[in-house]
Amino acid sequence: QVQLVESGGGLVQAGGSLNLSCAASGRTFNIYHMGWFRQAPGKEREFVATITWSGSSTYYADSVKGRFTISRDNAKNTVYLQMNTLKPEDTAVYYCAAQYQLKRYWSRVGDYDSWGQGTQVTVSA
Repeated sequence: QVQLVESGGGLVQAGGSLNLSCAASGRTFNIYHMGWFRQAPGKEREFVATITWSGSSTYYADSVKGRFTISRDNAKNTVYLQMNTLKPEDTAVYYCAAQYQLKRYWSRVGDYDSWGQGTQVTVSA
């Protein structure tokens, strides 16, 4: 089991930046991918970005490519999501997720085994 705790959300104006953190604890040595998802009111949870636990590969949703950067610090068991040039449509609850049972894919909600409680990001126009 892996436990995840997100932090760093808040209210920011359009064009601003936020840096989300996700601290992992438990059996972190089993993690294959760490992902960020988001869910806006009335919408389904959607993929944002993922990174292999080794940090060798990253993948992004087209909607955030070039604006968001996912990174990790294995010494701290922490994954980050640097969000720049934020837009009102980025407003959502952001969730961190861990995949520690190897699966073929990494961009679907069902591909991940543990989830954090979420952190609210609100971007004002």
